[in-house]
Amino acid sequence: MAGSGGLGGGAGGSQGAGGGPGAALRAPRAPLLFAALVLGAYCLCALPGRCPSAGRIPAPAPAPAEPPLAARSPGTSGLPVASGSGRRRFPQALIVGVKKGGTRALLEFLRLHPDVRALGSEPHFFDRCYERGLAWYRSLMPRTLDGQITMEKTPSYFVTREAPRRIHGMSPATKLIVVVRNPVTRAISDYAQMLSKTPGLPSFGTLAFRRGLGPVDTAWSAVRIGLYAQHLDNWLRYFPLSRFLFVSGERLVSDPAGELGHVQDFLGLKRVVTDKHFYFNATKGFPCLKKAQGSGRPRCLGKSKGRPHPRVPEAMVQRLRAFYRPFNRKFYQMTGQDFGWD
Repeated sequence: MAGSGGLGGGAGGSQGAGGGPGAALRAPRAPLLFAALVLGAYCLCALPGRCPSAGRIPAPAPAPAEPPLAARSPGTSGLPVASGSGRRRFPQALIVGVKKGGTRALLEFLRLHPDVRALGSEPHFFDRCYERGLAWYRSLMPRTLDGQITMEKTPSYFVTREAPRRIHGMSPATKLIVVVRNPVTRAISDYAQMLSKTPGLPSFGTLAFRRGLGPVDTAWSAVRIGLYAQHLDNWLRYFPLSRFLFVSGERLVSDPAGELGHVQDFLGLKRVVTDKHFYFNATKGFPCLKKAQGSGRPRCLGKSKGRPHPRVPEAMVQRLRAFYRPFNRKFYQMTGQDFGWD
């Protein structure tokens, strides 16, 4: 829908500038070609990605051995890393969503914990690479010792219909973490990321609405991801609500230590990551990690985190808020949590 609107606008403008029948036929070619190239690039970006090759997801290099938790002297300020010994296990916990919700931040914060070993890259096993088999999947995982937790995060799992069944087949005891964010803000952030990769995309409004400010276009992935209640309904066919932890993306920014406390409790971990590990970077508008003992400088997330959002007219924002409101309320009822988006 959005693509046809963009093409129609380009052709109409060219015909008005022409000087005769021949010019009217020739003039639209350049804008039509440009629009086709832009939309083609957008479609390529929007298509489900390919399964990454094993070479692109190397298992973490063995880390220096550290004394077990009980053997560490009290008051030690540095956070030790896990030993390179141990064995590769299937993840006991997964961060399954949502895109542009704060999943990368949560994973990086959790990796401060000495009893968490996590795969840094997104393996996309349960959505793109399932045919490679569980043995291949386990081979990607870092080695862990008894008492440590193996984790990975792939936010597209939450919106993949087959993912709950496949994860349940691996282990029905898997703990599932979902980072959620105001779906309107999330959609705009998603568009900002698309725009950074494909400059010249149609406007946010052209993609989010049909026929100007007509019906919201739920076929667009940036809109569809925010229908959290619908996606969760699919997951609850396989997992009870007790297997889930829903993390507020907003509170992960405003109170990272508080949200990390809930996550560590959910995972059965001692609360090691606390407010002493964070400081707020006013320039990025995000919390960053204070430098660890022996480290040269504090660590913030990459340049893609905290990128400025394009300006979206208030009328469109209000239309989207009204559209999402009933879905949000159903999600609050399903989870027993009010995230305060309305």
